Amino acid sequence: MRIGIVAPSTPILPDDAEAARAIASLGYPDVELEFDPQCFAVHGHFAGEDGHRFAALVEMANRLDIDAVWFARGGYGACRIAEDAVAAMTLAARGKAFLGYSDQGNLLGALYRDGFDHVAHGPMVADIRREGGDGAITRALDWLVARDPAACEPGLAHGARHAAFNLMTLSMLLGTPLEPDLSGHVLLIEEVSEYLYAFDRAFFHIASYLGPRGLAGIRLGRVSDVPENDRPFGKDAEDIAREWCARCDIPYLGRADIGHDAANRVVPFGLHRAG
Repeated sequence: MRIGIVAPSTPILPDDAEAARAIASLGYPDVELEFDPQCFAVHGHFAGEDGHRFAALVEMANRLDIDAVWFARGGYGACRIAEDAVAAMTLAARGKAFLGYSDQGNLLGALYRDGFDHVAHGPMVADIRREGGDGAITRALDWLVARDPAACEPGLAHGARHAAFNLMTLSMLLGTPLEPDLSGHVLLIEEVSEYLYAFDRAFFHIASYLGPRGLAGIRLGRVSDVPENDRPFGKDAEDIAREWCARCDIPYLGRADIGHDAANRVVPFGLHRAG
């Protein structure tokens, strides 16, 4: 099996790639990780200019000798290329798995909207930098290579449809051409490094927008590294989630084991079948 890695947003370092290869060689010696050189390109904030990132993603997705596409890192930039990139993908891309989270939610949403069947929120190569990053890389490979259910978020309900996003990423893509149809889905949400007032504002947006569209429920993942504001907000992240779910008639279904950390579990988009 050959897994292609691209960076639609920000770059990684060659050391990150080598560390991921070392982990793969232990658990999956027959799996080849192919890093497009674009992963290491630097153009201001981005891993190359928009056209460079677009071309690398589309080429990797359409290659017949690539079995899955793994996103290298989040940051910002995927929304600038996602719509055109997905439109340029051929039938060869549709059989592949695509895995990532954070800013790559823009691509996950666009792929899912376009009917791709193997799209999942889960660890990326850059997670190797985190404490416990070896486990994150192994979990990603367990899903990409073997679809191991143990890699997945344990609360996924058999027979239910799911999707997972970073809250700010989802809030920004709603109402754009990247927005997938989430009616009837249980939505898992996580966030990092946002003030609670900003978290509340984004939750207002996604709940008031998706509630009338038939969202089946929301589960809250980890909300980490919350900065302190100059005055306390007065509610924590779960209070905020519960309030907006109640106000928008969305079932609040409890916590989820996802987050911007090495413990982040995989959430395949769409219908979940246990076992």
